[in-house]
Amino acid sequence: MASNEIILKGKLIIKGKISLETALHIGGSSANLEIGGVDNAVIKTAKGVPYIPGSSLKGKLRSLLATATYELTRENFPPGKIHSCAEPNCSVCSIFGRNTEDIKKVEEPNRLIVRDAFMDLEYFKELTEREELKNLDLEYTEVKYENFIDRLTSAANPRQLERVPAGNRFNFEMVFNVYSEKDIKHLNALFSSMKLLEDDYLGGSGTRGSGKIKFIDLSIEYRSKGYYEEKTEPMKLPQVPTLSEVRFNKIQELLT
Repeated sequence: MASNEIILKGKLIIKGKISLETALHIGGSSANLEIGGVDNAVIKTAKGVPYIPGSSLKGKLRSLLATATYELTRENFPPGKIHSCAEPNCSVCSIFGRNTEDIKKVEEPNRLIVRDAFMDLEYFKELTEREELKNLDLEYTEVKYENFIDRLTSAANPRQLERVPAGNRFNFEMVFNVYSEKDIKHLNALFSSMKLLEDDYLGGSGTRGSGKIKFIDLSIEYRSKGYYEEKTEPMKLPQVPTLSEVRFNKIQELLT
C-alpha cells in the first residue's frame, strides 16, 4: 500500500449530554421579531425547541484547541480567518479540516463529525415537575435584561437576551473517523479541547455569565470497518459520568 494512501479503519462514536452549568445563549434568527419580543432570541428547531448547532460546538472546540496549540500571531491566525496549515501532524487541521489551499498540500480528510445537539425534553419535563424552572419567561427559555451604557453620552441602551436556563441538558454525538492507529494523538487533542471548553464558554455573552457547560454521561463505541461489512460487532467502553474519567489507554485498546 502506498504511504499516502488513506483507508478508513473505523469510526469512534462519542455520545453524552451537555449539561448547562449556567444559562446558554446561541443566537437565532430575528426575522420574525414581533413588537415587544425578545431582542436576541436563541436558535430553535422548526418545533420551537432550543438546540445547539453542530457548527457552533465544532467551531468553539476548534478555536480553543488552536489557541492552546499555536502562538497567537497574525501568521497562525490571519484576521477574520480560522487557523489552517499544511503541517500533516497538526491536530487542529487533522481533526477539524483545512482550507482549500492547504488541502491541496495535505490530501487527507478531516476526522470529526459533530451532530446538532437537541434538548433533552424528558429531563426538561423533570425539572419543570420539580418546579426548578417555575419562573420561565417563555416556553423553554428565560429572558435576561442587560443594559449597555454609552461611555460618551452616558445613555442607556437596554436589551433582552433569551437564554436556555441553567440545569437543562442537550444530547450530543460526535463521530471521529479513524484512518490510522496514530490517530489516538488527534483523539487525545479532541478530548483536550472538550476539557478546555468546560473551563471556557459556549455561545454568546460568555464573559457576562452565560455558556458554562459540562460534558456528562459519556459513552464511547468503536465500529471497525468490519462492523459495516456485517463481520464484527461494535466494541464499547463502560459509560463514565464525567470527561475527566475517560481513559485513553482503554480507547487505544479499542483502536488496535
